[in-house]
Amino acid sequence: MNISVLILTRNEESNLGRCLDAVKWSDDVLVLDSFSEDRTVEIAGSRGIRVLQNHFVNFAEQRNFGLDHGNLKHDWVLYLDADEVVTPELQRELIAAATRNDMDAYRVASKMMFQGRWLKYSGLYPWHQVRFGRRDQLRFVQAGHGQRENPGLERVGTLREPLLHFSFSKGIQDWIGRHNRYSTAEAAHFLENTGHQAMDWPGIFAFGDASRRRRALKNIFGFLPCRPTLRFLYMYFFRLGFLDGRAGYTYCRLLAIYEYFTVLKIRELRRRKDGMEP
Repeated sequence: MNISVLILTRNEESNLGRCLDAVKWSDDVLVLDSFSEDRTVEIAGSRGIRVLQNHFVNFAEQRNFGLDHGNLKHDWVLYLDADEVVTPELQRELIAAATRNDMDAYRVASKMMFQGRWLKYSGLYPWHQVRFGRRDQLRFVQAGHGQRENPGLERVGTLREPLLHFSFSKGIQDWIGRHNRYSTAEAAHFLENTGHQAMDWPGIFAFGDASRRRRALKNIFGFLPCRPTLRFLYMYFFRLGFLDGRAGYTYCRLLAIYEYFTVLKIRELRRRKDGMEP
């Protein structure tokens, strides 16, 4: 098999086994662990999986570290989090894409799984990220709590089959804890870019480039009032989250809470910058 798999972990004993089972077809799987305190490393070792450890700074730096120090075997690399699962259909598409070798990287969508169902509407499907690429071409750049591909990457395709994303597999408490941290990164990223990055107004209408359109809308949305309420209304009504039933309603409420975390932290950072009490 001509594909290496790089999996990021941090206390993922409840997820890692399922993730590894779904990539048994690869003969080169590397778990890049952020010094887990549970059985994550033990589980990987018991399956004969290589483990490399590095302190986590952000997703982009961690994935780039794996590229630089993981001694990956193959030219093509699939980047996963431990709560993600590769379906057999996606596996076949990955192999076909690597065999054609006519692109430098590919965007992959994910299906958000929550309360036993796929959030088809409130999960913003298809939400694409570049997660599969040539080792010598694809690098990552941090943006807020997530990462983007290196700006110079031109030959980027889009795969049809999605990952399955079990973001709530460790419970609501874990999800809120992670998004509390993510909101800190989002607030800092927003303030760092305010006034330094021109509004991409044409990007709003870039329907052929979903990533650019999403970034343009997110930038504009950051300046609107009542962001938590608007986030809920957008997700639940405009994006048809109500069609996902009770799970969709709960998820839309959680996203509004996450938005409120971000807004509060932006205000706090501004006060600190102005020399005021938080």
